[in-house]
Amino acid sequence: MMKKIRVGIIGMGYIGVSHIEALRRIGFVELRAVADVNFELAKRKAEEFSIPYCYSDIDQLIQDPEIDAIHNCTPNFLHMEVNEKIILAGKHVFSEKPLAKSSEESAHMLQVLDEHPDIVAGVNFCYRMYPLIQDAKLRIAQGEIGNPYLIHGSYLQDWLLYDTDYNWRIEPEYSGVSRCVGDIGSHWMDTAQVLVGSRITEVCANTVIALPVRKKPTTQVETFSTNANTDYEEKEVFTEDYAGVLVKFENGASGVFQCSQISAGRKCFIDIEVDGSKASLHWNHEMGDRMWKGNRDKQNEQIMRNPNLMMPEARKYSYLGAGHPEGWNDAFKNSIESFYRFIRDGKKRGVDQADFATFEEGHYIMKLTEAIIQSGKEKRWISVDKHA
Repeated sequence: MMKKIRVGIIGMGYIGVSHIEALRRIGFVELRAVADVNFELAKRKAEEFSIPYCYSDIDQLIQDPEIDAIHNCTPNFLHMEVNEKIILAGKHVFSEKPLAKSSEESAHMLQVLDEHPDIVAGVNFCYRMYPLIQDAKLRIAQGEIGNPYLIHGSYLQDWLLYDTDYNWRIEPEYSGVSRCVGDIGSHWMDTAQVLVGSRITEVCANTVIALPVRKKPTTQVETFSTNANTDYEEKEVFTEDYAGVLVKFENGASGVFQCSQISAGRKCFIDIEVDGSKASLHWNHEMGDRMWKGNRDKQNEQIMRNPNLMMPEARKYSYLGAGHPEGWNDAFKNSIESFYRFIRDGKKRGVDQADFATFEEGHYIMKLTEAIIQSGKEKRWISVDKHA
């Protein structure tokens, strides 16, 4: 019997629990330990999910000789430090996005990785792992919609609509130079690049701080929760609430997307459309088991996720029969399982093709994010070196 890959998770906030639930669904992986600076929180989660070991010191988890791979679910400002420690300890690393606070930090991670070629490193851009996104990617690559002309869409939320809404992501010293683009626009850009198999190389953006002052509560508030605290301090805001971005792709396609954290009623609204010379494909996250195909000279089509009819390479990411909805938890699990399949099968970073997002791709998204913020300030097109 094959030995299971033993895993630890650092960070037991909102997203850390999602990693726990996804890992428990992967049969050849064993979740051994969790850690958090808030030891009481980590202990509660360890007890709730029957995880054998719990650490208050992340270095103890990283140095645990029984752990093969570690998930970094800490806030952005800790990503570089924690990821580097994991790599230097000889462990595989799966990091939450964005990969770092800056492209300088993410470039440093790549340098560290280059010195440890056997380490597999992934970033959790999970929307690319929806079965129909994988199916659409293959359809486009095989020429079903012709030459892609346009890619457009959005990622909209409302959880920071009020001036009393607050989160650590608002503060640049924790999130980095960008909030809305870095947090959710990055997901849209990753998905777009995967769909058309081409990188965004130029951007022109309008970035907006709609709420220049926010009320920061005096007690901690969990991500996506409602703040009922009446004690607060006023804080000037330096990160964007909204961005509208024109983009150009290396393959000659053009596009536009917008991302917002202040769109009332939109909880996690993502849509993306690729318009080609023969047909169009459109996907909406809120109806992730459906995909629309637009035709010029015949009736449009509504495509249902059906493993029996999907492109063969996409079928491995669909587990339920048609009509049984698969959603975000499933795409999240697909992202993580793809990472562990890569490790299990003895594949090598830089040699074998990965379906999950790599650190190299995460670094490029950091460069795009910074280019968008720069463009918003300078009101002009910014080119991004696709080889950087």
